[in-house]
Amino acid sequence: MKHAQKTGVLLVIDAVGVSTLEYLLSKYPGKVRLPNLARLGLGELLPPELAKRLGGKYAGKSYAASVKQVSATADSLVGHREMMGVVDHRTYDLFDNGFGSEYLAELEKRIGRKTFFNKMAGGMEAIELNAREHERTGHPIAYASKCDPLIQLAMNEAVIPVPEQHKIADIAFALAMEMKIPITRAIARSYIRNAQGEIIRTGNRHDAVLPIGQKTLVDVMNANSVWTVAVGKTSDLVNTTYRAKIKLNHEVYLDPALKLRFVHPKKKDTNPFTIQGTVNALQAAHTVYRPKGTFIFVNLVDTDSVYGHTRDVEGALRSLEEIDRTLPLIEKNLAKGDLLAITADHGMLHREDYGYHNNEPLPFIACRKGSDRKLGGLKTGTLPGLTDIGGLFAQFFGVEGEYRKLVKLP
Repeated sequence: MKHAQKTGVLLVIDAVGVSTLEYLLSKYPGKVRLPNLARLGLGELLPPELAKRLGGKYAGKSYAASVKQVSATADSLVGHREMMGVVDHRTYDLFDNGFGSEYLAELEKRIGRKTFFNKMAGGMEAIELNAREHERTGHPIAYASKCDPLIQLAMNEAVIPVPEQHKIADIAFALAMEMKIPITRAIARSYIRNAQGEIIRTGNRHDAVLPIGQKTLVDVMNANSVWTVAVGKTSDLVNTTYRAKIKLNHEVYLDPALKLRFVHPKKKDTNPFTIQGTVNALQAAHTVYRPKGTFIFVNLVDTDSVYGHTRDVEGALRSLEEIDRTLPLIEKNLAKGDLLAITADHGMLHREDYGYHNNEPLPFIACRKGSDRKLGGLKTGTLPGLTDIGGLFAQFFGVEGEYRKLVKLP
């Protein structure tokens, strides 16, 4: 049974800022097809010579602008939190030389295992270099991220059980806070070897995350009986209470009728699972009785984790094309008047050695289904940076006054 209740969806296309998209298009001479994003106004944010390559035209019924975050650090956690009203003026440095011996010695004592490697490295790089030694000894691979202020501990699920991996990450983060080491997360990077012996990172990763320290838009919505749903890793980044969390990680959960596709030849993508989870959340939003509506917060991570840090220009664009191709699945499951917004949490700067998070203008695209007015009376540009995105949803769900109180302006 369908119910007439409002639904808002916020899609975060990870690491695809405006400057990043310009770079990807300029470096790839082949054909690119992003007709749905073009229809929603993405081309309005690009130079004309790049906009025409998207393969579609702006329909003029949606809002499209660039917005720059006001928080100090370009980081997935910081960007997502700013969208929910949390402005963070602190700066977080990377750990170029790994972590201090005192910290690691105490960590090893608390987890009952030695660690090794302790260098800055990309995720797959660290695992591929050290997997054999880890599997021989049972010692977690400890390494610093090249783009985020965090410690990562990579472990094979056949060597260290997933519950223990999660406990190790929790201990690593708690110890860092105790020793005042300025990290935002400690991540247990779970992996397996497939039948061919290839290393595959799994969906069993666990993030121990910096406390937010204040209320967020999600908390305000919960207090006002709006049903909140996190799809993908949003609940790890804005780590507060949600009425539901959806993290799918097996092909059995993909509805064949949706024809979701993997872009990576070895199926390292997680976006198909996230799109499926978003469709599931939308269908529930209009069938389960939720009188104050449903807010769905989604992160599409592949353009960061699979194709961004690896500087895979064509892969990033193919991943964007697949997101574009599935947008009608999301739009189809919106009711008249429902709100859809699309943005990014940061950009990606391609350097010779790695793709690094970049603070740059980010797309802010929004529309109300079936409305001839771009946002059906909702206003933008009233709050700084990415907090304006949260402000749009706060208006939509009737909690603007409470939201504006929690946004801490300089």
